[in-house]
Amino acid sequence: MTVIVANDVPPAARGLLRRWFVEPKPNVFVGSANARTREKTLDYVRRNAPGLAMLVIFDEANSQGFTVLNYGATDRRLVRKCGLELILENPEDILAPEAAP
Repeated sequence: MTVIVANDVPPAARGLLRRWFVEPKPNVFVGSANARTREKTLDYVRRNAPGLAMLVIFDEANSQGFTVLNYGATDRRLVRKCGLELILENPEDILAPEAAP
């Protein structure tokens, strides 16, 4: 299973994603393409959609059962701790030192 959340997808790239994945909501693609098809499709999208921000989650044989990849500039940060993949929603709030009063 693969889930792709992509922003600012041009029509040609969106059409290719729709070939292999269903789009239950705008810019959210879900499907069960094999790893080779998934990688070739994502390569095409990355080459032909400059400025694209994309989050990809797919099945993997690890402790969580999935892997998360992040392409482009998104408002969330991917962090790996102790073999777990976590997503920080507001990294500037968490990682910035507290201001002195």
